[in-house]
Amino acid sequence: MDFEEKRRKLIEDLRKRGILNKKSVIEAMKNVPRELFLPEDKKRSAYVDSPLSIGLGQTISAPHMNAMMCEFLDLEEGQKLLEIGTGSGYHAALCAYIIAPAGSKNPGHVYTIERIEELANQAKQNIELAGFSDRINVIHGDGTLGFEEQAPYDRILVTAASPLPIPEPLKEQLKDEGVMCIPAGSKHYAQDLYLLTKKGKRFKSEKVCGVRFVPLIGAEGFPD
Repeated sequence: MDFEEKRRKLIEDLRKRGILNKKSVIEAMKNVPRELFLPEDKKRSAYVDSPLSIGLGQTISAPHMNAMMCEFLDLEEGQKLLEIGTGSGYHAALCAYIIAPAGSKNPGHVYTIERIEELANQAKQNIELAGFSDRINVIHGDGTLGFEEQAPYDRILVTAASPLPIPEPLKEQLKDEGVMCIPAGSKHYAQDLYLLTKKGKRFKSEKVCGVRFVPLIGAEGFPD
């Protein structure tokens, strides 16, 4: 199967639709093979612009959503990023490609938390296979509590729908002038994607668009 050609066509389509614009995000999507982050029976659909099941009730986001969230976060080389909801590891790899490019003299780093141990272990394997294990730490734990050990973060990316208000630990672990991209709303329906920018002890909140994500489960999220 010609994955490279399918990847090229997907990127071309996302650019025509005005979803994919930033050179850094385009390069990341060109160079991070999505098929490496999918179960064997889903690989043939790697470049269909749709979410796909990765097992255990979890999904990998549609490529257009990966692109949108990367662009909204305004990722730059050298940043430290916390991701909540590792899933297969694909989105973490996209972010790492941008903030910690190979050969960088000022590499950033991605810390990503997954609550399901089996998925965390699989994501580690996927990330190693794709060549990003030196730029990404996968942590098995409760993502609603963040990862205080490495806080504060320039960027926080949440890939599961949070209840409102946004979990306080995540807000506290964001740097001043830092940005968080997070879906929030109900557990199953009526969710919106928010961009939060920290200004001292205050937050500027912008509602971007309606979305549909699996729920954020944990002590500061929804009950299991």
